[in-house]
Amino acid sequence: MPITTRAAVVESGGASFTLSDVTLDDPGPHEAVVRLVATGLCHTDLGVASGGLPFPLPGVLGHEGAGVVEAVGSAVTGVAPGDHVVLSFTSCGDCRNCDGGHPAYCATWLPLNLLGGRRADGSSTLSRDGEPLGGHFFGQSSFAERALVDERSLVKVDPDVPLESIAPLGCGVQTGVGAVWNVLKPLTGSTIVVLGAGAVGLSAVMAAALTPATTIVAVDRVGERLALAKELGATHTVDAAAEDLGDALARITGGRGADGVVETTGNVTVLRQGVDALAARGTVVVVGAPPFGSEVSLDVNGLLGGKQVVGLTLGDAETQSFIPALVRLVKEGRLPLHRLISTYPFADIDQAVRDMSAGKAIKPVLTF
Repeated sequence: MPITTRAAVVESGGASFTLSDVTLDDPGPHEAVVRLVATGLCHTDLGVASGGLPFPLPGVLGHEGAGVVEAVGSAVTGVAPGDHVVLSFTSCGDCRNCDGGHPAYCATWLPLNLLGGRRADGSSTLSRDGEPLGGHFFGQSSFAERALVDERSLVKVDPDVPLESIAPLGCGVQTGVGAVWNVLKPLTGSTIVVLGAGAVGLSAVMAAALTPATTIVAVDRVGERLALAKELGATHTVDAAAEDLGDALARITGGRGADGVVETTGNVTVLRQGVDALAARGTVVVVGAPPFGSEVSLDVNGLLGGKQVVGLTLGDAETQSFIPALVRLVKEGRLPLHRLISTYPFADIDQAVRDMSAGKAIKPVLTF
């Protein structure tokens, strides 16, 4: 029996979100129906809504969902009705990278999550008045009261933790944390620099504070965000609007440079500054995504000191083990995610978008 639900639909590139009744397809063998309790709003949603990526519109976005399973397909084994779940990205499950524990680098990641708007077989998960809509966004399309979710997007979580407090784990938080824990893996006494103190950057700061790194530098142009970064574990902050980044990092590191840099801004000028600020054998993790086709120039001889530039998707996380660990840290107060979150009723999605774009809200979470 098809389910009709309320969703926030983007009609065309650059249009605002409009609430509309949509119909979910029947769950396939490897899908579940999830009643959303909360969903985070991420810059990726805004980028697609603006028409900046070739996702089929009209469509339903949303990829940081959290909710309760209502029904499961015939082949679903990992979750059952009533389970609390955080929704994350999907993947094919049998390419070399999925097999190797790196599903964020799935061979079919782009069509399955970001660009396709449909299931792998080309069928649509959502329709309105009989017309298919772009859906299956990150295997979920969670800007809706109910979502048809890919089994590999589902992560069962502790039911004692409020879902609105952990919705952002599915994308932004796991990206920032994974940049530090899965790529940089700081050694004792390391210096970590985080470029950009938005949701991903502040997640990286919190993650760095849980490692043996002894110097954690947050860089931004907004004073309130730098103050928050200090409270979340940064030992130093740099206001890039007031001070030259290279000079500031040289001063903080005694001229040695940074062991690890997390670049979250998507600004290629900032990326270049981050690479230049590395110590010998240091690593820059590129997280922020500029428009497709963007290039950056690097000083090749500067790289020969063993510098590494590593691109990152979704923290290179294996979600089934990574997200429950983060949930436990949130529950125990060791990952104070609530400091980043502002909640909005689902109907106020456009206000949440405005507040995020204006820098008023670091991580808006829509509640149902």
